[in-house]
Amino acid sequence: MGGLLRMFDFGRIIQRKGTNCYKWDQCKEFFGTDDLIPMWVADMDFETIEEVKRVIKERVEHGVFGYTFIPDSFYNSIIDWQFTQNNWKIEKDWIINAPGVVPSIKICIQAYTSPGDDVVVQTPVYFPFFSSVKFNGRNVITNPLKFNGKHYEMDFDDLERKISDKTRMLILCSPHNPVGRVWKKEELERLGEICLRNNVIIVSDEIHSDIIMSTHKHTPIASISKELSEITITCMSVSKTFNLAGLATSYVIISNSVLRSKYFHTAQRLGLLTTNIFGILALETSYRYGKKWLKALLEYLRENRDFVLKFLREKIPQVDAIETEGTYLMWLNFKKLGLTQEELKEFIFKKAKVGLQDGRMFGEEGRGFMRMNIGCPRVILKKALQRLETAIKNR
Repeated sequence: MGGLLRMFDFGRIIQRKGTNCYKWDQCKEFFGTDDLIPMWVADMDFETIEEVKRVIKERVEHGVFGYTFIPDSFYNSIIDWQFTQNNWKIEKDWIINAPGVVPSIKICIQAYTSPGDDVVVQTPVYFPFFSSVKFNGRNVITNPLKFNGKHYEMDFDDLERKISDKTRMLILCSPHNPVGRVWKKEELERLGEICLRNNVIIVSDEIHSDIIMSTHKHTPIASISKELSEITITCMSVSKTFNLAGLATSYVIISNSVLRSKYFHTAQRLGLLTTNIFGILALETSYRYGKKWLKALLEYLRENRDFVLKFLREKIPQVDAIETEGTYLMWLNFKKLGLTQEELKEFIFKKAKVGLQDGRMFGEEGRGFMRMNIGCPRVILKKALQRLETAIKNR
């Protein structure tokens, strides 16, 4: 792997300021200052693969950007990727393109539930889940994950208690953002059994499913059995894997023809079936030529994760980190500092000058926590950790 990692320069610092970059150019609006290191928005500070840059340049040189249909090669690249990555055999008809995973989740809520219905989320969890449910007039039912101080697990007993005759949907985050769990097949099987027994549809956000640390394996919940596939809408994208979020291209996989028809007609009604001309090219090219780059990326991210764990253990024992199994996000526990959430935000943003994501945004269970994006050159990661170390020592 060392040789492969040397083929790609993940340590190179790329100036993103002044590019309308949410992560770097919106700090003043979000944190009240731009004098900090931003490690909040979930995109990486790395270039995408050379093949994507080249194919987009070639398309730009053509100079005509008219209406574009999606070719069979787009769907075939997804089919091949899911088989090689996840040993999951899917069919072209199951795939529907989308502008993003969050829009897909909102489409699902409108397609499969009614105002006043209950939708379950497993907190702490990616915060757009809450707004997607609430803005559509549905009720958020929280099924908090169990935390033993080092590790998170699903609370199946609590889920059984929370499900009622009003419960229509569970939104699964797999791998889980922000706690970094890669759910084991047995965990997903038990979750699926509960949903099957209670006629609850599963919407599975698997956008981070390619970012898996070594020794762990991602299992699409819909791949486990035909029965689970028939109640699951799987939301996927190249945006996290190959750092392409700005191209607004993703897709859903739905084997159940009735659910697929409902999704399609809802998306059609909302005008959410169009796809970016460059996104089509980028997805297909990434899936065709990106495996070697991804392998090197995962090694670099694993080293970043281990660097954070070692740094905190040796130099900032007041801060604990959950050992991320998947995603390029780390969930940091600051509870030993004894600060309220507002005090913690003030301390991290203004004193340490590090732009972490406020843990409270992920639900009540996020109090005392912050999320750190480690998808950056290690020199930036080290600088951020050193700022935390200095601020905590000088409290």
